[in-house]
Amino acid sequence: MLLTVILQMTLGGDSAKGSVSLPAGAPPPEDTLSALELVMKGGYLMIPIFLLSLISIYVLIERFLFIKRAGAVDKSFLDSLRDNLKKGNTDAAKALCQSQGSAIGPVIAKGISRIGKPIREVESAMEAVGKLELARMERSTAVLGIIAGIAPMFGFIGTISGVIKIFYNISLADNISIGLISGGLYEKMITSAAGLIVGVFSFVSYHYLNMMIDRNIHKMEGYAVSFIDLLQDPKA
Repeated sequence: MLLTVILQMTLGGDSAKGSVSLPAGAPPPEDTLSALELVMKGGYLMIPIFLLSLISIYVLIERFLFIKRAGAVDKSFLDSLRDNLKKGNTDAAKALCQSQGSAIGPVIAKGISRIGKPIREVESAMEAVGKLELARMERSTAVLGIIAGIAPMFGFIGTISGVIKIFYNISLADNISIGLISGGLYEKMITSAAGLIVGVFSFVSYHYLNMMIDRNIHKMEGYAVSFIDLLQDPKA
Protein backbone atom coordinates (compact mmCIF):
# COMPACT_ATOMS: atom_id res chain seq x y z
CA MET A 1 0.00 0.00 0.00
CA LEU A 2 2.78 2.42 0.85
CA LEU A 3 4.57 1.57 -2.38
CA THR A 4 1.35 2.23 -4.31
CA VAL A 5 0.93 5.69 -2.77
CA ILE A 6 4.55 6.66 -3.45
CA LEU A 7 4.37 5.54 -7.07
CA GLN A 8 1.10 7.34 -7.64
CA MET A 9 2.42 10.57 -6.09
CA THR A 10 5.60 10.38 -8.17
CA LEU A 11 3.94 9.64 -11.48
CA GLY A 12 1.03 11.94 -10.83
CA GLY A 13 3.30 14.85 -9.89
CA ASP A 14 5.50 14.50 -12.96
CA SER A 15 2.66 14.12 -15.42
CA ALA A 16 0.86 17.17 -14.08
CA LYS A 17 3.50 19.42 -15.67
CA GLY A 18 2.38 18.65 -19.20
CA SER A 19 -1.29 17.95 -18.60
CA VAL A 20 -4.23 19.85 -20.00
CA SER A 21 -6.51 21.43 -17.40
CA LEU A 22 -9.92 19.84 -17.06
CA PRO A 23 -13.15 21.77 -17.52
CA ALA A 24 -14.68 23.18 -14.38
CA GLY A 25 -16.83 20.64 -12.57
CA ALA A 26 -15.37 17.66 -14.46
CA PRO A 27 -14.74 14.59 -12.29
CA PRO A 28 -11.07 13.78 -11.61
CA PRO A 29 -9.60 10.90 -13.62
CA GLU A 30 -9.42 7.48 -12.02
CA ASP A 31 -5.72 6.77 -11.42
CA THR A 32 -5.75 4.35 -8.50
CA LEU A 33 -4.25 0.88 -8.80
CA SER A 34 -5.32 -2.28 -7.05
CA ALA A 35 -2.70 -4.36 -5.26
CA LEU A 36 -2.92 -7.05 -7.97
CA GLU A 37 -2.46 -4.52 -10.77
CA LEU A 38 0.51 -3.02 -8.98
CA VAL A 39 2.15 -6.43 -8.55
CA MET A 40 1.55 -7.30 -12.21
CA LYS A 41 3.41 -4.16 -13.26
CA GLY A 42 6.51 -5.74 -11.74
CA GLY A 43 6.84 -7.98 -14.79
CA TYR A 44 7.72 -11.65 -15.17
CA LEU A 45 10.31 -11.55 -12.38
CA MET A 46 7.48 -11.27 -9.88
CA ILE A 47 6.64 -14.93 -10.63
CA PRO A 48 9.82 -16.44 -9.08
CA ILE A 49 9.65 -13.91 -6.23
CA PHE A 50 6.04 -14.91 -5.55
CA LEU A 51 6.95 -18.62 -5.64
CA LEU A 52 9.82 -18.02 -3.21
CA SER A 53 7.43 -16.25 -0.85
CA LEU A 54 5.05 -19.23 -0.89
CA ILE A 55 7.91 -21.65 -0.21
CA SER A 56 9.22 -19.56 2.69
CA ILE A 57 5.76 -19.32 4.28
CA TYR A 58 5.21 -23.07 3.95
CA VAL A 59 8.63 -23.94 5.41
CA LEU A 60 8.12 -21.53 8.32
CA ILE A 61 4.73 -22.96 9.27
CA GLU A 62 5.71 -26.62 8.80
CA ARG A 63 9.02 -26.29 10.70
CA PHE A 64 7.47 -24.17 13.45
CA LEU A 65 4.86 -26.83 14.20
CA PHE A 66 7.41 -29.66 14.01
CA ILE A 67 10.01 -27.96 16.24
CA LYS A 68 7.38 -26.90 18.76
CA ARG A 69 6.12 -30.47 18.96
CA ALA A 70 9.69 -31.77 19.27
CA GLY A 71 10.24 -29.65 22.37
CA ALA A 72 6.95 -30.44 24.10
CA VAL A 73 7.45 -32.60 27.20
CA ASP A 74 4.96 -33.46 29.94
CA LYS A 75 5.77 -31.82 33.26
CA SER A 76 5.42 -35.17 35.01
CA PHE A 77 7.75 -36.97 32.57
CA LEU A 78 10.86 -36.85 34.74
CA ASP A 79 9.02 -37.88 37.92
CA SER A 80 7.33 -40.81 36.16
CA LEU A 81 10.66 -41.84 34.65
CA ARG A 82 12.31 -41.74 38.06
CA ASP A 83 9.57 -43.92 39.59
CA ASN A 84 9.86 -46.54 36.86
CA LEU A 85 13.64 -46.68 37.07
CA LYS A 86 13.56 -47.01 40.85
CA LYS A 87 11.24 -50.00 40.44
CA GLY A 88 13.53 -51.43 37.75
CA ASN A 89 10.69 -51.34 35.22
CA THR A 90 12.69 -50.40 32.12
CA ASP A 91 9.95 -51.49 29.71
CA ALA A 92 7.51 -49.03 31.25
CA ALA A 93 10.20 -46.35 31.16
CA LYS A 94 10.77 -46.95 27.43
CA ALA A 95 7.04 -46.87 26.76
CA LEU A 96 6.86 -43.57 28.63
CA CYS A 97 9.58 -42.12 26.42
CA GLN A 98 7.87 -43.31 23.25
CA SER A 99 4.58 -41.78 24.32
CA GLN A 100 6.10 -38.31 24.53
CA GLY A 101 6.31 -37.73 20.77
CA SER A 102 9.12 -35.25 21.33
CA ALA A 103 12.81 -35.22 20.48
CA ILE A 104 13.67 -35.91 24.11
CA GLY A 105 11.86 -39.27 24.20
CA PRO A 106 14.16 -41.17 21.76
CA VAL A 107 17.26 -39.76 23.50
CA ILE A 108 16.20 -40.99 26.93
CA ALA A 109 14.92 -44.28 25.47
CA LYS A 110 18.35 -44.96 23.98
CA GLY A 111 19.91 -44.31 27.38
CA ILE A 112 17.49 -46.74 29.01
CA SER A 113 18.44 -49.42 26.49
CA ARG A 114 22.09 -49.00 27.56
CA ILE A 115 21.45 -49.34 31.30
CA GLY A 116 24.08 -51.60 32.86
CA LYS A 117 26.85 -50.44 30.57
CA PRO A 118 29.51 -47.84 31.49
CA ILE A 119 28.16 -44.30 31.88
CA ARG A 120 30.42 -43.04 29.13
CA GLU A 121 28.90 -45.53 26.68
CA VAL A 122 25.40 -44.51 27.74
CA GLU A 123 26.22 -40.85 27.17
CA SER A 124 27.73 -41.56 23.74
CA ALA A 125 24.63 -43.48 22.63
CA MET A 126 22.33 -40.70 23.82
CA GLU A 127 24.50 -38.08 22.12
CA ALA A 128 24.29 -39.95 18.80
CA VAL A 129 20.49 -40.06 18.96
CA GLY A 130 20.44 -36.40 19.98
CA LYS A 131 22.34 -35.50 16.81
CA LEU A 132 19.80 -37.38 14.73
CA GLU A 133 16.95 -35.52 16.41
CA LEU A 134 18.76 -32.23 15.83
CA ALA A 135 19.09 -33.06 12.13
CA ARG A 136 15.36 -33.76 11.97
CA MET A 137 14.58 -30.36 13.49
CA GLU A 138 17.00 -28.54 11.18
CA ARG A 139 15.68 -30.22 8.04
CA SER A 140 14.49 -27.70 5.40
CA THR A 141 15.44 -24.68 7.52
CA ALA A 142 18.41 -24.09 5.19
CA VAL A 143 15.86 -23.40 2.43
CA LEU A 144 14.90 -20.20 4.24
CA GLY A 145 18.54 -19.13 4.33
CA ILE A 146 18.85 -19.72 0.59
CA ILE A 147 15.68 -17.76 -0.15
CA ALA A 148 16.90 -14.91 2.06
CA GLY A 149 19.92 -14.66 -0.23
CA ILE A 150 18.40 -15.11 -3.68
CA ALA A 151 15.09 -13.21 -3.34
CA PRO A 152 16.82 -9.78 -3.18
CA MET A 153 18.92 -10.87 -6.18
CA PHE A 154 15.77 -11.36 -8.22
CA GLY A 155 14.76 -7.87 -7.13
CA PHE A 156 18.12 -6.54 -8.27
CA ILE A 157 17.69 -8.27 -11.63
CA GLY A 158 14.30 -6.58 -11.88
CA THR A 159 15.98 -3.23 -11.22
CA ILE A 160 18.45 -3.80 -14.06
CA SER A 161 15.65 -4.98 -16.34
CA GLY A 162 13.57 -1.91 -15.56
CA VAL A 163 16.44 0.47 -16.29
CA ILE A 164 17.14 -1.29 -19.58
CA LYS A 165 13.47 -1.01 -20.49
CA ILE A 166 13.49 2.73 -19.75
CA PHE A 167 16.49 3.45 -21.96
CA TYR A 168 15.20 1.19 -24.72
CA ASN A 169 11.86 3.02 -24.84
CA ILE A 170 13.64 6.39 -24.86
CA SER A 171 15.89 5.28 -27.73
CA LEU A 172 12.89 4.24 -29.81
CA ALA A 173 10.91 7.44 -29.26
CA ASP A 174 13.95 9.76 -29.22
CA ASN A 175 12.37 11.81 -26.41
CA ILE A 176 11.72 11.59 -22.68
CA SER A 177 8.24 11.52 -21.21
CA ILE A 178 6.65 10.00 -18.14
CA GLY A 179 4.73 7.57 -20.33
CA LEU A 180 7.94 6.12 -21.72
CA ILE A 181 9.68 5.60 -18.41
CA SER A 182 6.71 4.66 -16.18
CA GLY A 183 6.73 1.00 -17.20
CA GLY A 184 10.41 0.60 -16.40
CA LEU A 185 10.03 2.50 -13.15
CA TYR A 186 7.21 0.24 -12.02
CA GLU A 187 9.22 -2.88 -12.83
CA LYS A 188 12.34 -1.49 -11.17
CA MET A 189 10.70 -0.38 -7.92
CA ILE A 190 8.17 -3.19 -7.46
CA THR A 191 10.60 -6.06 -8.04
CA SER A 192 13.19 -4.46 -5.76
CA ALA A 193 10.65 -3.96 -2.96
CA ALA A 194 9.16 -7.45 -3.36
CA GLY A 195 12.57 -9.13 -3.40
CA LEU A 196 13.67 -7.30 -0.26
CA ILE A 197 10.42 -8.08 1.57
CA VAL A 198 10.65 -11.80 0.80
CA GLY A 199 14.36 -11.80 1.67
CA VAL A 200 13.81 -10.11 5.04
CA PHE A 201 10.89 -12.41 5.87
CA SER A 202 12.95 -15.51 5.09
CA PHE A 203 15.98 -14.20 7.00
CA VAL A 204 13.93 -13.51 10.13
CA SER A 205 12.11 -16.85 9.84
CA TYR A 206 15.40 -18.75 9.49
CA HIS A 207 16.90 -17.25 12.64
CA TYR A 208 13.66 -17.56 14.60
CA LEU A 209 13.47 -21.29 13.88
CA ASN A 210 17.12 -21.69 14.87
CA MET A 211 16.36 -19.98 18.17
CA MET A 212 13.58 -22.52 18.77
CA ILE A 213 15.97 -25.36 17.92
CA ASP A 214 18.59 -24.01 20.35
CA ARG A 215 16.00 -23.94 23.13
CA ASN A 216 15.09 -27.56 22.38
CA ILE A 217 18.76 -28.56 22.44
CA HIS A 218 19.22 -27.00 25.88
CA LYS A 219 16.09 -28.79 27.07
CA MET A 220 17.36 -32.13 25.71
CA GLU A 221 20.72 -31.62 27.42
CA GLY A 222 18.98 -30.83 30.70
CA TYR A 223 16.88 -34.01 30.59
CA ALA A 224 19.91 -36.08 29.55
CA VAL A 225 21.88 -34.80 32.55
CA SER A 226 18.95 -35.57 34.86
CA PHE A 227 18.73 -39.09 33.43
CA ILE A 228 22.44 -39.73 33.97
CA ASP A 229 22.05 -38.48 37.56
CA LEU A 230 19.23 -41.02 38.04
CA LEU A 231 21.51 -43.83 36.86
CA GLN A 232 24.34 -42.80 39.13
CA ASP A 233 22.12 -42.17 42.16
CA PRO A 234 18.77 -44.02 41.79
CA LYS A 235 17.70 -43.03 45.30
CA ALA A 236 17.90 -39.28 44.51
